[in-house]
Amino acid sequence: METTAVKKYTFRDFQSDQEVRWCPGCDDYVILRSMQKALPEMGVKKEDVVFISGIGCSSRFPYYMDTYGMHGIHGRAPGIASGVKLANPDLSVWIITGDGDAMAIGGNHFIHVLRRNIDLNIILFNNEIYGLTKGQFSPTSLVGQKTKSSPYGNTQPPFSPGELAIGAQARFFGRIGGNTPKEMADMFIEAEKFNGTSLIEVLQNCVIFNDGCFTQYTDKAVREDKQLFVEHGKPMIFGKEKNKGIVLNRLKLEVVTLGENGVSVDDILVHDAHEQDPTLHQMLVRLDYPLVTGIIRRFSDVTLEEREDALTAEVKANSKFTKTDDLFFSGETYEVK
Repeated sequence: METTAVKKYTFRDFQSDQEVRWCPGCDDYVILRSMQKALPEMGVKKEDVVFISGIGCSSRFPYYMDTYGMHGIHGRAPGIASGVKLANPDLSVWIITGDGDAMAIGGNHFIHVLRRNIDLNIILFNNEIYGLTKGQFSPTSLVGQKTKSSPYGNTQPPFSPGELAIGAQARFFGRIGGNTPKEMADMFIEAEKFNGTSLIEVLQNCVIFNDGCFTQYTDKAVREDKQLFVEHGKPMIFGKEKNKGIVLNRLKLEVVTLGENGVSVDDILVHDAHEQDPTLHQMLVRLDYPLVTGIIRRFSDVTLEEREDALTAEVKANSKFTKTDDLFFSGETYEVK
């Protein structure tokens, strides 16, 4: 994809004239501003940027971006976005979706766009609830969670977006708290650089129907102690004192304290986001303590477009047809006399 911009943009160049209409205090505002600040750093022409959304609070996003975009139908944004990208490979295509939109009615579209590895980007707003339709439980709602549609508690085990995505062969998966705009913008930039399908899950607070859903991890007072922000090639160390780390104990990840029981930095696992085998990436996604954020998986692979182009070239090279008439008159034909 062409990444040579004709001018230097600012975040204001990507602000539309539409009034932003989300609930006060919603993390959607943070995601919107982070994207508007990230786009000028991507080196992409403004007229080459497209946002495609489904249905939900998050799906108002294209209205607020001064780019091309489409507000699609429930769960179908990946299908629309795939068509846009395949029709014009030079476009920077972004899917905006939520936990309900992506993993309930859009579940099949979600897993297959990841499997195919088309060169586009997905931002998944996860607030563990249906917000737009007023508070029903979603595919990521926790067991026991009381909602408008589960007043006595949800009985259905939740999906983990990262676990589902990597199981569907996602090559790029990142996760970030909804109140960390700088890190979020940096991850958006890295997603755009990646050749293939990238997925970033944003842990987004819903102040009306699921307030505080990720506070135990994202609150500033506990963030450093409860989150491990991974970076490729760096040891997995966390904590306010940078004295906690992750080691592999048999088949489980274990938290250790540096300096205790002879543990040193050399014993700590070094993050390898580029590893093809997703086993360790799945283990990181599943950790509850610490919650792993950052780019967990970034494995470069052949894209769908590259496979299709190679197959097309092979078929053309071996075909006896050079024009449409060759095909039309290649089989049984009837001559009218």
